[in-house]
Formats: sequence, C-alpha cells, structure tokens
Amino acid sequence: MSVRVRVDGPVTTVVLDRPEARNAVDGPTAAALADAFRAFDADDSQSVAVLYGDGGTFCAGADLKAIGTERGNQVTPVEDGGDGPMGPTRMRLSKPVIAAIEGYAVAGGLELALWCDLRVAAGDAVLGVFCRRWGVPLIDGGTVRLPRLIGASRAMDLTLTGRPVDAWEAERIGLVNRVVPVGQARVEAEALAHQLAALPQVCLREDRLSLLEQEGLTEDDALANELRHGTTSLTSGAIEGAARFAGGEGRHGQ
Repeated sequence: MSVRVRVDGPVTTVVLDRPEARNAVDGPTAAALADAFRAFDADDSQSVAVLYGDGGTFCAGADLKAIGTERGNQVTPVEDGGDGPMGPTRMRLSKPVIAAIEGYAVAGGLELALWCDLRVAAGDAVLGVFCRRWGVPLIDGGTVRLPRLIGASRAMDLTLTGRPVDAWEAERIGLVNRVVPVGQARVEAEALAHQLAALPQVCLREDRLSLLEQEGLTEDDALANELRHGTTSLTSGAIEGAARFAGGEGRHGQ
C-alpha cells in the first residue's frame, strides 16, 4: 500500500510509503491520501493528524512517470468539487494537520506541506518549487498558500527560481515552524500533535477556522466571523475553563 495510517490515541499519522519513488504521488496514492484525511476528519475520536513520508523523503511531488498512464494524477476543475491532483489539497479540514518533513518536500510535495497547518522539518530538509525545472505548474494550492504563508516577495522568489531552501532558511522566512534533529521530524511532530490534542478542542478548532477564514475578508467581516466562532467556544466550555483557571488549573503550561 502506498499510504499507511497509524492511530495513537487522539493522533492519526498518515504515512506516504513509496520510498522507491521518493514518495512521489500518482493517482491512486492521491486518492488514498484524500481518503485517509477524510476518514480522520470524520472520526470523533481523532484530534490532530501528522503527514509523514517514509524512507527519508517527505514527498518529491507528483509522479511524473505516471502522467499519461492509468496511474496519472487526476486534474479536475475546482468547481466540480473533486480532490486535488495531489489528493487532499482542496480540503479544509475541521482539525489541524502537521507535516513532518525529512529530506525533500518539493514541487507537489511542497504543496502538500503548505496544505498542512504546521510544519516540523528535520535539519536536512530541503523545500522548493523544483517543478519549475520541467515546466510543471503549481496546481495544488502552491501559488495561493505560499504567499499567504511567507509573503508575496519571498513566494515570488521561490516560485520563479525554483531554488532549494534548506531547513534553516525555511524556518527564518516562516516556511516551517520548527527545525529538529535529522531523523526526528515524525517523533517531534507526533509529540506536538499530542500536545495540541490535550487542549480544549472546540476552542482550538474554532480559533483555527477563524484564522483560516479571515483571508480576503474586510476587517469588520473578519471580526464578525471571529465572534461567530468565538460564540461557539463560549457556549461549549469556555466559562467552565475560566472557572478552572480561577481555581488554579491550566497554569505553567499544564
């Protein structure tokens, strides 16, 4: 199987397992990724997911060798409501996903990482729009999410040049959130996932959605949307949480 799923308490880890192809994603793998994340989002027992590529590479992008064959990635109009060519890249999940990046996360693999909410990168990680070299476009959200994440100027640099970005530059420009020792990306990402899963989930998810949805809204509309999400949190345990704080709970990171 090209995609494996491991569940550990409230954390789901989705593993790309095509090391012979540097975890490049063909059509069947894209469908398997999308199905795995749909199942995660629908499972009330699961709170946070981790996306990881086995064998020392996060993902080398779309499987260019599959193009024109029955294993080719499916490219459908966004308005048709189908999945992205790389699988889950058109989904907006109700729960966070963390990318655990070892080695290369390039081309469509970069787009998968950008789709995630957070990115934990090993010190040997390399990110980049390597598909620039072959005239293959970014069609899994790369030109949308990259500038929103690191700003238009830096995104234009990476998109036009296709140059490699090491883990330390990626952290400096906000492309990844944390850099960890080589070989530890999955361990650290899963540890972070468990930390997030231990927090009050309704408020965490509503604040996350407000942050995602504010893009493109006027300030007034964004504030109104924030209040709508916040009201859901206020009626779902925030008052009790404030009382717990007053009683001494939740301090010093606990």
